[in-house]
Amino acid sequence: MLSTCVRHLRKVSSLSRLAKRTRTMSYVAVEKGSEYTSNYRIYYRDSKGAPLSPFHDIPLYANAEQTVLNMVVEVPRWSNAKMEINKTDKLNPIKQDYKKGKLRFVHNCFPHHGYIFNYGALPQTWEDPNHRDARTGCLGDNDPLDVLDIGSRVARRGEVRQVKTLGLMALIDEGETDWKIIAIDISDPESGNINDIPDVEKKMPGLLTAIHEWFKIYKIPAGSLANKFAFGGQAKDKAFADDVIRMTRESWQELIMGKVEGKGVSLANTTIQGSPFMITKEDAESVIAGADPHGPPGPIESIIVDKWHYVSKEDAAAVKDDD
Repeated sequence: MLSTCVRHLRKVSSLSRLAKRTRTMSYVAVEKGSEYTSNYRIYYRDSKGAPLSPFHDIPLYANAEQTVLNMVVEVPRWSNAKMEINKTDKLNPIKQDYKKGKLRFVHNCFPHHGYIFNYGALPQTWEDPNHRDARTGCLGDNDPLDVLDIGSRVARRGEVRQVKTLGLMALIDEGETDWKIIAIDISDPESGNINDIPDVEKKMPGLLTAIHEWFKIYKIPAGSLANKFAFGGQAKDKAFADDVIRMTRESWQELIMGKVEGKGVSLANTTIQGSPFMITKEDAESVIAGADPHGPPGPIESIIVDKWHYVSKEDAAAVKDDD
C-alpha cells in the first residue's frame, strides 16, 4: 500500500514539474461574425494583444525540452460543428467547414455523440502534399497535423491547451495521408499515468477501439463509404508519433520560408523572422477589423445535431478505395 502511494506521489510530482517547465504564454481567441453561419471566424491575439496566425505564429512546442505541445482546439468533445483552421484565409482563422453549399455538422453515429474527443490542430506543422510518405505510400493532405486530446476535461473552442504525445492513427483520405495524433492534456489527472499507447489500453480500455470505429464510420451518414486506414487501423506508439511531428514541423519550416509550394495555403504571419510572408501588425489588424462583428448564433435544426444514425455492419465494411 505504501509503495503504491509513493509511486503515485512521484507521478504527481513529475507532472507538476512538467507543468512548471511549460511556457506560460497565453492566447486570446477573438470571435467574429455569428456562430453556425458562413461568416463566423475565430482570430487570435497573444497576451499583449498582438494579432497572429494560429497555424504559423503559435509555437508547436510549449517547453524548452520539446515534450509538451500546443494544441489549437477546433472542436470540443461532444459537439458536432466541423470547425477547422482555415489554411487559405489570411491569418488562418478557425471557421466552420462548408461542403456542397452547407455548413458541416458531424452526425451522431450510435452510440457516439458528436466528436468523442477534443479535436484540433498542432501549429507549425504541415503535411506536405508534395511528399510521398514511405510508411503509408501516400502524399500529405496539405493541412496542419490533426490532434485529439483524450483527457477528461471538455475543451472550449479556440482554446490553446498544452498536451503530450501518446501515439497516432493514420487515415488514408482520398489517397492522402491524414495523421491523427493521440495526446492528453498535461493537466489531466491521468496524465502522469499515461505516456504511450499501451498505457491508453491499460488505463482507458476500449477507447482506442472506439476512436478507430469513430473515424471509420463518421462520414457514412453523409453518404460516404467507410474511411480507410494505414497499418490496418493499428495505433502506433509515441516514438512513431514524435517522428511524424518532427517530420511535419520540418516541412512547415520549409513552407513558411518559401522553399516549397504551399498549394493555396496562406502563409501570412506576424512573428516568423526571415519569412518572406511576414506581415506588419497594422496589416494583421486590418484583417481582423475587416471581419463581421461578433453577433448571436445562427439557427441550427435540432435534427442535425440530435438525431442518432445507425450504421450497419455492411456499411461499415464498405471501405473507400483510395488506391
